[in-house]
Amino acid sequence: MNKKTDIVVALDIGTTKICAVAGRKDEHGKVEVLGVGKVASVGVLRGVVSNIEKTVNAIANATEESKRRADSTFDQVHVGIAGQHIKSLQHRGILTRDSIHTEISKKDIDKLVNDMYKLVLPPGDKIIHVIPQEFTVDNEQGIIDPIGMSGIRLEANFHIITGQITASKNIFKCVEKAGLHVNSLTLEPIASSSAVLSDEEMEAGVALVDIGGGTTDLAIFHEGIIRHTAVIPFGGNVITKDIKEGCTVMDRQAEQLKVKFGSALANEVYDNRVITIPGLKGHEPKEISEKNLARIIQARVEEIFDHVYWEIRRSGYERKLIGGIVLTGGGSLLRHIDKLVAYHTGMSTRIGSPVDHLAHGYSEEMSSPIYSTAIGLLMKGIIEHEKQPVQKVEEVREPEMVHNASNDNNRTNNNAPAESKKDTWYKTIFQKTKEWFEAEPDSDL
Repeated sequence: MNKKTDIVVALDIGTTKICAVAGRKDEHGKVEVLGVGKVASVGVLRGVVSNIEKTVNAIANATEESKRRADSTFDQVHVGIAGQHIKSLQHRGILTRDSIHTEISKKDIDKLVNDMYKLVLPPGDKIIHVIPQEFTVDNEQGIIDPIGMSGIRLEANFHIITGQITASKNIFKCVEKAGLHVNSLTLEPIASSSAVLSDEEMEAGVALVDIGGGTTDLAIFHEGIIRHTAVIPFGGNVITKDIKEGCTVMDRQAEQLKVKFGSALANEVYDNRVITIPGLKGHEPKEISEKNLARIIQARVEEIFDHVYWEIRRSGYERKLIGGIVLTGGGSLLRHIDKLVAYHTGMSTRIGSPVDHLAHGYSEEMSSPIYSTAIGLLMKGIIEHEKQPVQKVEEVREPEMVHNASNDNNRTNNNAPAESKKDTWYKTIFQKTKEWFEAEPDSDL
């Protein structure tokens, strides 16, 4: 098989950037990144498409750059979805089976999952993911995998993630107008978690916080299962906006101040350091205290994590997160943000980057937390891609075998009409009966 057919493409449509990453799995099971295209996002607001035309152009530019670097062509992408319209809920499903003698199969679990998609939701909402939590078989609780067990009554708790139909339709529309096809749609914090978190952390209990430009995404794991998800409608852009207003500078200057000189902890900054910004035409340069800049940033970051901690408490897993908090996304690059989060929440905190799953030889750029979502989507896409070829081979080969057999039959019987299976069966029985009557009697009798 040509290796280019194994290429999978992830598309991260964010508020600040649109990123297309082409890659494949290498022989050691790691993700080999072949091409990256990244452009500024101007048509997305808080994770939701707000301008179709600008978003289509950005997607087209990012994917073209990715194609050029990967030296390949593709038309299918695995896309992430986020935004403040994302909600989650818990629901319980029950299935009464016909027989206690047959084992519980994947078909039974699929039936339970499919029943969840029939839930009545508020107008305009649709289900994006249905994630099983734990199962109960005939009052035996806490079962993670019931396949192979016997029982009449199968119950399950589900974590259900919903979003607005219009938001997902706009994503599909933008991707299709860019000449591509959406292969799968994944909630972005779920994708980021697969790239950043270890199996041990998910088992112990951990909260992943992905700080993007427009939103902050939260995913809580415990005992290896996703337990809670939330999207907080604040991100790095509100920090930039506060700097712009507090320091009376332009947007571009506020972003540069945040990235180059910003700190999330004012106590870590020297009092006497001053940043000089060139003035507008004919105006004097502006001087800004680095301490004041840090105070502005710290106030907004604390507000964001007040919302995050409220969601953690609401989930009921506040005291069960042994792995603490893992920060990722562009906002996690802010200096001292891990220290501030640890002080503010009282939970151990680290910065997560997607390097653990990347093959050797990756560029330094790809180790940034900015690419956590894109790498996670790529990993999900590779898993989906590995499931597809087996089905395709079966679908192609079976008709060919039937076709060849019929051709051989036609060659041997050019003029004879095809015999039905019923006629052949009667002829066989008649021949066997005839041979039995014509056989010589046994001499011993």
